[in-house]
Amino acid sequence: MAFAICCVLAMWGNSGKKFGKTPYFNDRSPLELSHSVGLTVTAVRNPLDFCGSGALAAMSGCSPGLAPGSWQHRHMTVFSMPPAQAMVLAAGRGERMRPLTDQTPKPLLTVHGKPLMQWHMEALALAGHHDQLVNTAWLGELIETRFGLNPDLPQVGHVRLRYSHEGKDFGYALETAGGIVRALPLLAPIFWVVAGDIYAPEFNFSNEDVAAFARSTNLAHIWLVPNPAHNPGGDFGLSTDGQALNLPKPGKLHTFSTFALYKKEFFDPRYTTMPVGNPQGKAAPLAPLLRAAMDRGQVGASLYTGAWTDVGTPERLMELNQTRAAP
Repeated sequence: MAFAICCVLAMWGNSGKKFGKTPYFNDRSPLELSHSVGLTVTAVRNPLDFCGSGALAAMSGCSPGLAPGSWQHRHMTVFSMPPAQAMVLAAGRGERMRPLTDQTPKPLLTVHGKPLMQWHMEALALAGHHDQLVNTAWLGELIETRFGLNPDLPQVGHVRLRYSHEGKDFGYALETAGGIVRALPLLAPIFWVVAGDIYAPEFNFSNEDVAAFARSTNLAHIWLVPNPAHNPGGDFGLSTDGQALNLPKPGKLHTFSTFALYKKEFFDPRYTTMPVGNPQGKAAPLAPLLRAAMDRGQVGASLYTGAWTDVGTPERLMELNQTRAAP
């Protein structure tokens, strides 16, 4: 079972069961702590904050005036909390969306009255996936300010969020594979991943798909879509028995939707060349890992034909907002 150290303890309220006391070292990052002491540390944006001053220092058990980075052994209250069932990718700069993304991270751009990434968050919660993780880099503080740790979303209720702040930790985004490996200690053995700048309001994060994937020998299952105008050549092939194929172009290829299920084994260091938690902050793309796994016969695939838009330019955003909203 995974556990979470709760910042100011009340941040998670009564969402977890009190587990007891455990040693805590103030100069470790949340992900480093999850490796070193077996905890999933989620509600702490920066553990150094625990050695601040005033009420926060008193609540955390810090000695007054303790310098950040020193090794003080103390105890924190620990609450149980399940690992994240899904990861929403939200760390990109959104260069093609400028100037809209100069002041707003792309996943917070509004489509039909709510942020792009919120469409996914609500759909995941409707399927029962209330524990979600968001990675951030460019203007990431605005995403956490917008949603916090326990947002109450329309029609689905509370969602439990945790964050992997790549920008704060390293000063840059880690790309898709690097970001997932960074967050891996906080994720469930099987988890969803979706890009926060995709609009697909009818996509169903089905538990039946999760169960079928769990029974399979595949390490990943991806959803492909018909090729949009901006990607006419497609990305991957699809076999008649539901396996993704690493085929050369030109060929009968479909576009990767970014919707996918992964088993943690997909990101094993022997495949990624990165240790779990990516402590060095290596930036790495996902496509080479997918292609290598396809060559090993370890990636399943389905074709999704519902509404799907990669909201990559201001023109596509404007066009979306001029169409009728999803029910």
